[in-house]
Amino acid sequence: MKRPFWSSTFLILGLSVTSAAFADADAEREALAKIIHELNTLEPLIKQAQANAEQDARIRFRYDWLRQDFKQIKDGIQSHINSPRAQPRSFPPLRGDYRR
Repeated sequence: MKRPFWSSTFLILGLSVTSAAFADADAEREALAKIIHELNTLEPLIKQAQANAEQDARIRFRYDWLRQDFKQIKDGIQSHINSPRAQPRSFPPLRGDYRR
C-alpha cells in the first residue's frame, strides 16, 4: 500500500521539529556554560578590588556576600544544565546589597 504524500511530509516535519528542539536545548546549555565561565573569570577582579579596599573604611564592600551570590547563581545554572526540569525552582533571594 502506497502512503499518501502528506503522510511522509508530516513525518519529515515531525522529525525536523524534534531535532530542532534538541539543537535549541544544546545551544541553551552551551550559552549557560559560557555564563558560568564568565562568572569564574571575574574572581581575579574581585580579589584585586578586595586587596585595594581600605580596611578601615566606615562602609566596606562585602566581598564574601558577592562571592556567595555568584556561587548561588553558578550552582543554579549548573543544576539546570545537569538536570533541566519542567517546573521552575525557587531559590533564596540574592543579597544584592554589598555594603555594610
